[in-house]
Amino acid sequence: MLEQKILTLKTQALEEIKKATNEKEAVVLKVKYLGRKSELNEILKGLKDLSPEEKRKIGHLANTVKDEIIDELIKTEKLITSKNFDWDGEKIDISVPGRRIKVGHLHILSKIQREIEDIFTGMGFEIADGPEVETEFYNFDALNIPANHPARDKWDTFWVKSGDRIALRPHTSPVQIRYMEKHQPPFGIIAPGKCFRCEATDMKHEHTFYQFEALMVGEDINVGNFKYIGEQFFSQFFKKDIKVRLRPSFFPFTEPSFEFDISCTVCGGKGCRTCKNAGWLEIGGAGMVNQEVFVASGYKRNAYQGFAWGFGLERLAMMKYKIDDIRLFHSGDLRFIKQF
Repeated sequence: MLEQKILTLKTQALEEIKKATNEKEAVVLKVKYLGRKSELNEILKGLKDLSPEEKRKIGHLANTVKDEIIDELIKTEKLITSKNFDWDGEKIDISVPGRRIKVGHLHILSKIQREIEDIFTGMGFEIADGPEVETEFYNFDALNIPANHPARDKWDTFWVKSGDRIALRPHTSPVQIRYMEKHQPPFGIIAPGKCFRCEATDMKHEHTFYQFEALMVGEDINVGNFKYIGEQFFSQFFKKDIKVRLRPSFFPFTEPSFEFDISCTVCGGKGCRTCKNAGWLEIGGAGMVNQEVFVASGYKRNAYQGFAWGFGLERLAMMKYKIDDIRLFHSGDLRFIKQF
């Protein structure tokens, strides 16, 4: 009974659809034979009341007929559209300029990071990465910064509410600890990535920025190795001969520690307004890795030595491209981004 009803619906639907002459008629027939209240849809809804054998048989037939009706509707709609289109009146002016396709490009910070990675991988360094949300151990304790250390005042900033002591990393140094836990010296790595600090935002400071750190560890790594690699890197990065100068300083995770400067990229060390006639530009902090850091990473005390440094990618980009406001990097201003 249902089988015959479905076949009758099929014949009736295909005949009426073929006779449709415009889009309005096609829409009416679509609703009539495929709509929610159509006979075919009612049959499909009633399959749940049939026996398993009838359900398979009637269901297969009903769905097959439904597909045939849909195919016929598509053919008819295409035919109607083709007949109604004014082919003779269609004209194309090939002299009209086409629409320009907007092509995106890497952000300046991404370009700087890739350039740095290329230089260091060319010198045999590996690229290491780690999470931006870190535990207190990796952020501070393993770096010889206990809870009562003054350095926490500057870096002990964005904490995540949870049962564990977790905070947004204020530097990429936790990556060094994670790497040393799983690798044995000798090795050299770089750790670029995003960092977060509670900074007063101005032309030279941002609460969110990108940092780049380097770490080299072995049995006989010394300050001379650091100075040579630093000069090689900056000379390639700025594409000119660059000298490195070291000044005594203090960092809890290095001993001895020093600030390092590079010869002015504008005047070459002769003295100008950019370097305030000093001939040098301050870059960042560095030093020989404190043995406490090695012990926290699982190494034996005094078994290895190495150097580490860190500085901001934005600062390098500002020096290279003469950018005077660090806030531009994360402003989203296309007038700035499109320049690079």
